[in-house]
Order: sequence, then structure tokens, then C-alpha cells
Amino acid sequence: MSKTLREIFYETGPQDRMIHKWDHYFDIYEKYFSPYRDRPLNFLEIGINHGGSLQLWKKYFGDNIRLYAVDINPACQAFEEKDVQVTIGSQEDPTFLRSLAQTLPDMDIILDDGGHTMTQQRLTFEWLFPKLKEGGVYLIEDTHTSYWEIYGGGLKRSASFIEYCKQLVDSLHIHHLHNPAQVRSNELIRQIHSICFYDSVVAFEKRQHREPFHTRLGKEQVTPVEIKESKWLATWRKWIGKNVRSFGRNQRH
Repeated sequence: MSKTLREIFYETGPQDRMIHKWDHYFDIYEKYFSPYRDRPLNFLEIGINHGGSLQLWKKYFGDNIRLYAVDINPACQAFEEKDVQVTIGSQEDPTFLRSLAQTLPDMDIILDDGGHTMTQQRLTFEWLFPKLKEGGVYLIEDTHTSYWEIYGGGLKRSASFIEYCKQLVDSLHIHHLHNPAQVRSNELIRQIHSICFYDSVVAFEKRQHREPFHTRLGKEQVTPVEIKESKWLATWRKWIGKNVRSFGRNQRH
């Protein structure tokens, strides 16, 4: 039976390259990464520090992994080896990110463990999420920095990456809004299939977000209970001129 990522991590010896991970991340990794074990894989890691994580991924995924890494420290170039390509540059530099997006192949997994500032996380996501293959996963680590002022965050601060992601959750529901112009929508957002929030990690799955629909099949068995409409709801419905519950809009007969 293959070892878990947590087991491989805790086998790191004192002479091995350093790896720094929160323990609860390993359960998140297993959920998203395990389907890719022992199969051809393009994996991009942003922020490699002492290079230990590169060895960790190779041990976990097997010989078919092709690793791409980004770091701002030129010393990290020394970690380049067979099937490991290291690029030096800054996450805060749109010119660098544009060039990186143009030169990288499409990725199965992108892991942002870089500088953790709000600008870095947002810019990197907007430039590199489109590089994911259909069905790929994009993870941003250490999103607790969204609550730390020194990284540009702060509780409920609109510029934080967590608040940015909350707006993307609203965009996922665009087909259910009476006024879709109230939320952001662009090609990147239309490729987001899901957003999952964990303690200090946000995970995005990429799949074209198609307009949802629902279908009623079978014979009705009971008479629906009529709920008395409040005066406020009746007034609001009259004001907007639309049905508040718009199930009919998405129904296929």
C-alpha cells in the first residue's frame, strides 16, 4: 500500500532539504492530489524555499511527474534537475507572470505557497488559473494572511484574498440572480467549477461553468402547501416586477 503524503513528510531526515508544512494541509492534499498518483502529471509550485517540497512531490506522485517551480530567490535555481524546471521571478510582477503563463505548458495542479501577500495571491491566480487543464486544481496555501495587516489583509478588509474569493462565490451563483450585473463575470470566472475553503487553504477546481438547469419527473403526489406571502415580499415582488423564486427560469421540461 502506498504511503500517504503525511507519512512521507515525516520521514524527512535532518540532512534532507527543509520542508515546512502545517499538518492539517496533508488531509487537503490527499483529497485533491491522490487521483494523480502514478500517472503523467504537470505540477507547478510557487514558492519552494529550501527545495524540500520538490523532493516530497516526486516521492508522492512517482516517476511520471514533471515539476515546474517558481521562486523569487535566485539561489533556488540550484534545485533544478531532471524533470524539475525552476524559474526565478516575482509574483508581484505582472510582466513576469504574463511571460510565465506564455511559456508554461498546461498544468494539472498549481500550488501557490509563495509570498502570501494579497497582491501576490490575487495576481498569480488571475494569470495562472487559466493555465490549468480542464478538471485541474489550484490551491492557495496560508490564506490566514488575509487576516494579517502586515500582508495587506485584515478581517473583512475588501482587499484581502479571502474577501476576493467570497466575491467569486457570488459569481458562481450568477445564473440565480435577478440582476447578474451585480457580480463579476469574465472568462476566468466562467471556468471555476468549485471553490472550497479550509483553514488557511482555498481550493479551486477548473471546469467550464455551464448554465444550470433542473427537471421535474414523475407524478405529483401531494398538494403543495401555500405559504402566505408577507407584505414586505409582496411589495418587493411588485417593485422588481419579477417572481422572487425564479425556478421556472432554469427548468427543462
